[in-house]
Amino acid sequence: MIDYIVVGVGLAGIAFCEQLEKNNKTFVVFDDGSQKSSNVAGGMYNPVILKRFTGVWKAKEQIGMLTPFYEQLEHKLEAKVDFKMPVLRRFVSIEEQNMWFEASDKPALQPFLSTKLHKNSNKNIDAPFGYGEVLHTGRVATDVLQKKYVEYLSSEKKIVNERFDYDSLLVEENHIAYKEVKAKNIVFCEGFGLKKNPFFNYLPLVGTKGELLEIECKDLHLDFVLKSSVFMIPLGENCFKVGATYKWKDKTDTPTEESRLEMEKKLQSFLKCDYTVINHFAGIRPTVTDRKPLVGTHPKHNRLHVLNGLGSRGVMIAPYAAEKLYQSIEKQIPLEKEMDVIRFEKKYPNPFVSK
Repeated sequence: MIDYIVVGVGLAGIAFCEQLEKNNKTFVVFDDGSQKSSNVAGGMYNPVILKRFTGVWKAKEQIGMLTPFYEQLEHKLEAKVDFKMPVLRRFVSIEEQNMWFEASDKPALQPFLSTKLHKNSNKNIDAPFGYGEVLHTGRVATDVLQKKYVEYLSSEKKIVNERFDYDSLLVEENHIAYKEVKAKNIVFCEGFGLKKNPFFNYLPLVGTKGELLEIECKDLHLDFVLKSSVFMIPLGENCFKVGATYKWKDKTDTPTEESRLEMEKKLQSFLKCDYTVINHFAGIRPTVTDRKPLVGTHPKHNRLHVLNGLGSRGVMIAPYAAEKLYQSIEKQIPLEKEMDVIRFEKKYPNPFVSK
């Protein structure tokens, strides 16, 4: 008998495994590599929604946990994954400048929005109205993190690389059993794969397709993330991630020509030098109708749990939500209502009928 089975090793699964290791719990992970959203993510952490100049849910708490969480991972994995860098929001008008300074006066946003106007001095960027700087920002190399974490779990013999077979899961009163494994609890961290999970597919996980470009731009030198109609994230060696798109109908992880053209058109509206597209990625973000995570325990089976719905801000939300779920399971500390899946209990087909 072990303590936990974890299904999925994206950002949510990694964060929950870290809670288990921190608390000396035994576990095994099942993952088949089918969910790509963590692997292809931009990896930005940014406590402000820059389209509307509004705060991110629980931003202060999430930012407070972020640095020690990723420092611990870097030490464990012997790999650099957290890159601190400012995010500069390109203004398109005087009106946007004014909106920025109005937002920076709000108590919830004061810690995150600089009141200093940055003038543009880069001849290869068109930004006549300058930039506003977001504080406490950076990028997590999610592809490196995921690869290194899978290698770590493999070395510890804590991962099984196979598709999880829901039909083989037996839910008993005092434990759950999956093939030869018995555990006290199971946590599903499957990203958009949750749609195929018969225990939790009643939850309103919408899923939003996102596409990114990786470009090489030899004449552009940036030491910050540039956010305009698309973002540009410096990767080093004159390479940048550019994105992203939001598509609600297409649920494939296949890059499309339409999205590439859309991103390039937006990029060319402010980038004034040549570049070469060297890669094109796509994945399905696990987004939710009310834009809050899906965290908690099944309405009928109290040994089945879910950690999902992190959307496009997984690098920020995952450490916070994973700790809250662990405390809920092990210490019976109630989850915040905004994230607790109990808010969708009425969507469960019939809590009084067995699966």
